[in-house]
Amino acid sequence: MPDDSPESKLYKKGGPFFSEVIERGDMTISKNMKAYELTLEELFPRKLTDTVCINIHDVREVWVATLMCAEYLDSFVDSIIVRDDDFKPIGIVGGFELLDHLRENPTRDYQYRTRVGEIMLKGVPLIEKKTKLRDLMEIWKNSRRAFSIILNEFGDCSTISARRMIEVGTKCQTSISISSMPKKKIVTFRRDDSLGEILDLMYENKMRKLLLEESNQFISDRLILGEISKMLRFQTDIDHFLDISANQFRLENAEAITEDLKFNQICSIMERMDHPFVVYKDTVFTPWDVCLTLLSEDLTMPPEVALDT
Repeated sequence: MPDDSPESKLYKKGGPFFSEVIERGDMTISKNMKAYELTLEELFPRKLTDTVCINIHDVREVWVATLMCAEYLDSFVDSIIVRDDDFKPIGIVGGFELLDHLRENPTRDYQYRTRVGEIMLKGVPLIEKKTKLRDLMEIWKNSRRAFSIILNEFGDCSTISARRMIEVGTKCQTSISISSMPKKKIVTFRRDDSLGEILDLMYENKMRKLLLEESNQFISDRLILGEISKMLRFQTDIDHFLDISANQFRLENAEAITEDLKFNQICSIMERMDHPFVVYKDTVFTPWDVCLTLLSEDLTMPPEVALDT
């Protein structure tokens, strides 16, 4: 019986190569179109598959994935592909899985005893070069994970994440400004909060970043995993991570905006940030908000635009 699963398309026994090769064309947009109507190959005609995936073996310990995600979350990669002994992709692991595992098993011992395959999100979020932007956003909304992989011409797979959509936003023509976008509740934490309290806020509010109260500083899943990784390696006296005070975590600065900037201007600011996060009055703007805004009827791509030139 032939295996028609998404995973089978990414695997051929004997090594890390795939059953399909993608050819890239030199494509441009020939007329004004709604951004969401365009396919990925139309949006990224030359660099769609340039971001190669990062892999981890399913039997590696969780602390290894913690170290890797501290490096790649919030970037063009954002999640890690989990592979089995035959190099077959079988799942993904990111900040959500790692921190959720930490909430349930907050001791150092569990980080070293638990295998990545035990906590990963099973399945491969495979899309195609002809997937339209609106269909990709629908997939991400349903899965609540802004991350997919696509077959590439190098015999491997490449990644597409919310970070990549910021580039799309910079090229859009629109009258949408930040004041006209749906407002999001700002969720804050205090410097004397414990890590357990911070993680509860993140999961209860489905947020990857929280603002420090009365400031523009924030904490994120990537920053938390970075500090946990350091503690695992260099602070052997710490065993129960949920009791750690927020004072021990490095924070980043959000970009505070005072002008009512257009959507493409906001995206241009975010594109330059290592940890894209914008604050405007009583609301915040993240890469996920960029994704949702790209579904607007009032967003078009001008003619002859190739995003990755």
